[in-house]
Amino acid sequence: MNVVTFPGLGLEINIPRYLLQIGNLKIHMYAFCIVLGIIIGLILARISKEKFDINYDDVLEIVIGSIIFGTIGARVYYVIFNLETYMQDPLKIFDINSGGLAIYGGIIGILIFILIKCKKDKICFLDVCDYLVPYLALGQSIGRWGNFFNIEAYGEETTSILRMGINTVSGYKEVYPVFLYESICTFLIFIILRIMQKKRIFKGQILYLYFILYGFIRMFLEGFRVDSLWIGNFRVSQVLSLILFVTFLIIYFIKLRKSRKM
Repeated sequence: MNVVTFPGLGLEINIPRYLLQIGNLKIHMYAFCIVLGIIIGLILARISKEKFDINYDDVLEIVIGSIIFGTIGARVYYVIFNLETYMQDPLKIFDINSGGLAIYGGIIGILIFILIKCKKDKICFLDVCDYLVPYLALGQSIGRWGNFFNIEAYGEETTSILRMGINTVSGYKEVYPVFLYESICTFLIFIILRIMQKKRIFKGQILYLYFILYGFIRMFLEGFRVDSLWIGNFRVSQVLSLILFVTFLIIYFIKLRKSRKM
C-alpha cells in the first residue's frame, strides 16, 4: 500500500498498486483502469450510433486491433525519446511492466491501425474516427487514474489547495495532481464531443475537434509535469500539442466554412 494525501482537502488515501495478487500473478490497478475505460467506452459506443452506419462487429475488431497497435505505438514513442537509456540495455525495451508508455504514441498507433482496417474493408476512416474518438477521450479520463495508483504523471511542488502529498525517492513532496487535471479535462472533452456528434456537419469534424481540445489542454498541463519527454530544451508533448492545436484549428474552420457554403 502507498499513502497519498490531499492536505488542502484533509484527505489521506491508502492506494494499492495491484487489484489482485495471487503468488506471482499480479493484476495492476493501472491495467484495470485501462480495461475499465475500454469496457465502458464499448458499452456506450454500442448504444450510440447516430449518423454513423458502422457495423458493431467492425467496431469490436477495431478496438481489439487498437489495443495492440496503441500499446506498441505508445511504447515505441516513449523509447524513441529515451533512446540513450534503452540502448544501454535493449532488452528493457520489452519491459512494459516497469512503465514507459506515451499517450501520443498510442494515438498514432491507433490511427494507423484504423486507417489500415478502413482501407482493407472499405469503411470511411473519418466516419469511424468521428464515431469512436469521444470514447477515446473517455478512456483517457478513466485511464489517467492508473497514474494515480502508480503515483506518476504528477507535477512540480505547489501550495495549491488541490496539492497531492506523495513519498518519493527524495522524500515527501506536495505536488500538482496533473493526472487529476487531465482526467477532468478529458471527461469534459468526452461530453463536448458527444454533444457535437449529434450536430456533425462534415466528416472528420469530431476527430478534428478532439485534437483541438486535447492539444490545447495538454499544451498547458504538460508544463506542470516533472516526467516529460524532452528534445533539447523543449517538452515533446508540449510542442506536439501546439502543432496539433494550430493545425487542426485551421483545418476545422476551413472545413466548416466550406460546408456552410454548400
